Amino acid sequence: MITARAFDRKRYAVLGLARSGKAVVEALVASGAHVLAWDNSEAARDGLPEGVELGDPLVADLTGYDGIVVSPGVPINRHPIADRARAFDLPLIGDIELFAMARPELPEHKVVGITGTNGKSTTTALVHHMLKQMGYSSLMGGNIGLPIMSQMPLQPNAKGPAVYVLELSSFQIDLTYSLACDVAVLLNITPDHLDRYADYPAYAAAKARLFGMQRAGQAAVVNRETEKEFAVLGQRDDLTVQFLDEVAVEGQDDWPALAGPHNRENAAAALGVAAGLGLDPAEAARSFASFGGLSHRMEVITQHQGVAYVNDSKATNPAATAPALAAYRNIHWIAGGLAKEKGLDECAPYFDRIKHAYTIGEAGPDYAELLGTHMPVSKSEMLCTAVREAFETAVPGDVVLLSPACASFDQFRDFEARGDCFRNMVEKLIADEEAGCDR
Repeated sequence: MITARAFDRKRYAVLGLARSGKAVVEALVASGAHVLAWDNSEAARDGLPEGVELGDPLVADLTGYDGIVVSPGVPINRHPIADRARAFDLPLIGDIELFAMARPELPEHKVVGITGTNGKSTTTALVHHMLKQMGYSSLMGGNIGLPIMSQMPLQPNAKGPAVYVLELSSFQIDLTYSLACDVAVLLNITPDHLDRYADYPAYAAAKARLFGMQRAGQAAVVNRETEKEFAVLGQRDDLTVQFLDEVAVEGQDDWPALAGPHNRENAAAALGVAAGLGLDPAEAARSFASFGGLSHRMEVITQHQGVAYVNDSKATNPAATAPALAAYRNIHWIAGGLAKEKGLDECAPYFDRIKHAYTIGEAGPDYAELLGTHMPVSKSEMLCTAVREAFETAVPGDVVLLSPACASFDQFRDFEARGDCFRNMVEKLIADEEAGCDR
């Protein structure tokens, strides 16, 4: 795990003991800090290191503490812990800020921070893959993979400094104050998480804080349209700026897991990172052919009797679904769930690519009405029904695409559970067909 003398004899309260919270507690205790920890779940409070004080920071006396560490999932715009922090004049921080505080004591390294509404997980994984293929010591963390504080510190190697590649949500950036990324990436901004921010510009400003933490001479990789709309770089004329539309991207047809215009942007971002780190862009691009992609993100599950089945369950808003629609034709589109916004405006330019839509979940009736004037629609309600109907209707050359444009919480625990259900249903239908079973 990552430890630092900077935490020795400091006092921290930790609220929330899921994976990242427990990793924070273990790292702080190992660093010599006093930790007050709490989670409303009794099970989550089990298994803490010896010496941890159990207590709820909402009622404990926090006089003399150095900070309150919370999970990014805590809605600090309305959670009482924010008032508690103000009452004791304490910073509300997350595990990324603790990592930033520990950086001066880590072996020689660089940090790449990647944010944006859509595409950040794929871009983070692609940059990590690129670095590993090029021989660098690298790990990915933040909003993807294992909690950063649970990782062993990277060691540099003959290629150069180690590289931490961090996917950063706006919530994580809200809890971070000193992370000076050697390369900071902002892919795009579309309306999302507006229950956590006063308005859309406030959400954009949260993303833009990633650049505000950088030091002079560090590199920024930015979507030009986002910069035009929100001036996300502010007054940072001391950064080396690379706009995504200026990055030459060649050879995309040879990268199986990077189809579609959105993945072209992701590849451009990765090449921008390579330039920001001083790496050879041609060598970086050669690594893309072996990139396998991520589960639930335009993941081709199988090809069966000429029909492709694509799991894009991670597409939880219309802007995230639009690139998948742009990447295919003859689509049997499964859409719906818990809508984050009204309408499907970002998807509309690609309606002519859709042969049939199958609507599910809470948004299903509204989507059926909206789409019914453009294409045949089945009001499937349940995902299993939609998959079965699409399986029976699709013909060779078609694509059955789960890209819901909605959150999953009306019917599933999370988007992963929804994607797994889609995969399992497709596999069962194929197995039943091959066994000659009635569906």
